[in-house]
Amino acid sequence: MTASERQRIIDWLALAQAPGIGPRAVAQLVQRFGSAAATRSAGRAALAEAGVSAAAATAFETPDQVVIDVALDWAEHPGAAILTPDHPQYPPQLGTLAAPPPVLYVRGDVALLTEPQLAIVGSRNPTRGGLDTCREFARYLADLGLIITSGLAVGIDGAAHAGALESGRTIAVLGTGPDRAYPAAHRALARRIAEVGALVTEFAPGVGPHASHFPRRNRLISGLSLGTLVIEAAPRSGSLITARYAAEQGREVFAIPGSIHNPLARGCHELIRQGAKLVDSAPQILEELSPQLRRFLVEIPAGSDDPVAASGAAPVIDPEYRLLLDCMGHDPLAPDELIARSGLSAQAVSSMLLLLELQGHVSSHPGGRYSLCRDGTRAEGQGPAGACAD
Repeated sequence: MTASERQRIIDWLALAQAPGIGPRAVAQLVQRFGSAAATRSAGRAALAEAGVSAAAATAFETPDQVVIDVALDWAEHPGAAILTPDHPQYPPQLGTLAAPPPVLYVRGDVALLTEPQLAIVGSRNPTRGGLDTCREFARYLADLGLIITSGLAVGIDGAAHAGALESGRTIAVLGTGPDRAYPAAHRALARRIAEVGALVTEFAPGVGPHASHFPRRNRLISGLSLGTLVIEAAPRSGSLITARYAAEQGREVFAIPGSIHNPLARGCHELIRQGAKLVDSAPQILEELSPQLRRFLVEIPAGSDDPVAASGAAPVIDPEYRLLLDCMGHDPLAPDELIARSGLSAQAVSSMLLLLELQGHVSSHPGGRYSLCRDGTRAEGQGPAGACAD
């Protein structure tokens, strides 16, 4: 970490730990003065005019050095990072919020935070059917390239992470510092997520669990994601708080209905009455998210509304997408076969298949297989069949 990077992080930490200054106030001050550093050096009079108390102004000038040293020392560990709103890898989804977290502590793959995410949350004491449904949804959606985000709690959260890890990656949002795993039963799961996914939190190293932390964790879960799926939740549960945050943040809210005799279905039914989208299959979620997913999965050429840009009846397809289509026929193929034929990475193939299915170029089949759509149309510029590796 360079000296300038350390100082930039110190400036944000000083703002974040000041008494009476929350994320919304930090965002407003940085917007007013231009940067975290400029806010700290604005002077007492200017800060008072902006509504900053004397105690907070003092904390800006002389922050708790112990807290700062602990955070900076933690960030020197392999796989550890501190992200602030002016960092290039700060999640763009959070940047759209009125009160983005001023500091994020991340263990694992920081790049995942900028990828499209779906939050899956629900009961800590789900039914066996709820657990099975959760794992199936998480595995299916992760296999298509979505990052599954949840809160590491027992029950539905843990099942969502486990299902995602079977075929993709996952993000766990913590209600503790990044060096803690709560509950203790999920320590091994947290280590696995840190290895192949990411752990993220607003709380500094050394901070343990507290009841007041979990609403902030829930707000971060929904804020990172394009939408939130609730699977089994009792009324007034934490999962409904996450769903409420999602709605307030302009995100999609999905709920899976259940038996009227199941108390854990009542929270989902309440959400549906309030306008959440009822879903009973994972493709329904993809259909709702497709306009947003297109922006994440490929870089859209300038002047085009879509990576597969329509031009009359014969669209021109990006070369890599054309290669993948060339590797396909009307007989369903597994993604592993397409990866071997095309030479593309597993992640690229998963993302491309999702987009091509959304655009009507390929069809999905039971068992996770894919084929060209039945009309047999080939896009302009597409090479002859047999252009693949085999």
